[in-house]
Amino acid sequence: MQDEIVSKTKRKREMHELQALGVALVALPQSQLDDLALDDNLHKAVLEAKGISAHEGRRRQMQYIGKLMRNVDPAPIRARLDAITGGSAQANARHKRLEALRERLLADEGALTEFAAAHPSADLQALRALIRNSRKEQKDGKPPRAYRELFRLLKSIDTATTVPG
Repeated sequence: MQDEIVSKTKRKREMHELQALGVALVALPQSQLDDLALDDNLHKAVLEAKGISAHEGRRRQMQYIGKLMRNVDPAPIRARLDAITGGSAQANARHKRLEALRERLLADEGALTEFAAAHPSADLQALRALIRNSRKEQKDGKPPRAYRELFRLLKSIDTATTVPG
């Protein structure tokens, strides 16, 4: 079998992608960075890059991070980074589903009954109050505080009933 020859352009593109991933890692807050469970050397290099303010020093550190990234599999890091930043398709689909549910609850009286049957542990009293307040806010042209709170409550109920796996 013949080994696949990788062009210099393709190698450079891959290296630039790894450096861009490193830039995204440096931009993360410390708490989220710790959750990624990176290789120790890579983790230390990212933390050092956060503390470098000189342009040339930071550029060299980012190149070093790119070099370290060549030794690790970037796919799981990208996936976890997408999940953290909400860029994953699953997170977007969930968000749209919850928004549609909120709109259905506000538009249809029977939707709450269906929701209650599907989620028996949900706090129906809080849901009813938020739905009522959201409708009143919309009617009076007030800021959507209860509308947003209703989304947060639906999201927490969805998270509690969804089994990760």
